[in-house]
Amino acid sequence: MRICVYCASSQMCDAAYHAAATRLGELLAEAGHCIVYGGGAVGLMGSLANGALARGGKVIGIIPRFMTDVEWQHPGIENLEVVEDMRERKHRLLTGSDAVVALPGGCGTLEELFEAVTLKRLGLYFNPIVLLNTKNFYAPLQTFMQQVIGERFMNPEHAAMWSLVDAPEQVLPRIMTTEKWREDARDYAVVR
Repeated sequence: MRICVYCASSQMCDAAYHAAATRLGELLAEAGHCIVYGGGAVGLMGSLANGALARGGKVIGIIPRFMTDVEWQHPGIENLEVVEDMRERKHRLLTGSDAVVALPGGCGTLEELFEAVTLKRLGLYFNPIVLLNTKNFYAPLQTFMQQVIGERFMNPEHAAMWSLVDAPEQVLPRIMTTEKWREDARDYAVVR
């Protein structure tokens, strides 16, 4: 599988987030899956890539040109695609992916995650979206999304578009057991 992983570039976050990212990289590589991610060398991006590369994994980095100008790219990645801007990066990350995994992160990670969820709601993306809930990071987002549904900005069916797991070891089993999103997604994309 080609697994798209969204994750942060922060070096300053808790070491537990780095450990989880490294472990996820190791597990995906050991299982023979290809990781496609933002191409960075620092933060959780670097930890994820380092974990996968240490286990001989296939890693594809997709990075905007301006980030290579300041040398944010991971030097150990053989398959680094340089694109023109952030929009193209997001498109290339998601295109052809068999699943999305969102690690904890800031506004960039959340924006990528919400784009994937939006495309799934509109019937343009049908694959699993799994949030790695390290240190209960995504619990407030889950509560907020339940409020969004409760206030009828989304339909109850939309709560099944993503799922949370607490440990890297749970990511692949969750991907494997998540059913493909319904082909009739557009029939209930609008809240009526």
